[in-house]
Amino acid sequence: MAHIVAYGAGMSSVLVVEDDPNVRTALIRELSARSHVVRSVGTAMDALREVTQSPPDVVILDLGLPDLDGAEVLKMLRGISDVPVIIATARDDEPEIVRLLNAGADDYLIKPFSAEHLSARLAAVLRRSSRSGPTAEIRVGGLHIDLDRREASLDGAPLELTRREFDLLAYLAARPGRVVARRELLAEVWRQAYGDDQTIDVHLSWLRRKLGETAASPRYLHTVRGVGVRLADPDKS
Repeated sequence: MAHIVAYGAGMSSVLVVEDDPNVRTALIRELSARSHVVRSVGTAMDALREVTQSPPDVVILDLGLPDLDGAEVLKMLRGISDVPVIIATARDDEPEIVRLLNAGADDYLIKPFSAEHLSARLAAVLRRSSRSGPTAEIRVGGLHIDLDRREASLDGAPLELTRREFDLLAYLAARPGRVVARRELLAEVWRQAYGDDQTIDVHLSWLRRKLGETAASPRYLHTVRGVGVRLADPDKS
């Protein structure tokens, strides 16, 4: 089970993968003090499960784990996710560092390191990650979504959306014309590996109402029965 120690809107979520309880406690304390939402696990399998079920913004990965070597964990992580990974270990062999960076690690910290050093490296990785992420604004037909301000409008009129409605609309709008599977929506919008399809249906129904459409007469949101949902420009669909 993951240990969750801090909560709050607008924070970055960090998964600490470290089997030494003293090091883990110190990392949790320092990261939480810097307003990050921190989860921690002590094994490779728990780390893979956490990244799959509730993807963090960044992973801090120790190499000396009890069930799998961290290098193998990194390889497995890269097979399922592009989440940024910072290696944190006592190993200081340069060829090993180069190998891990080439294998997909985003940064490498050699223990012991200061909280300030970790914080600076973490901030740099998060900045790079956000720059490589989706554009700050999305336009599909008359729909305009500002990701930074978390505001949306339709034909110039603001849309009053709940947090989940906004996240769902933004995720679909960033993939115009593509059918997004319900399982993907649960994983990426709800951060759940499993869930009830009715939850998605209810939020889609609320969104349709605010977009001035219905499931029977869709304009932007199209349900593909048995597959998922597609958001499309009504002038092109």
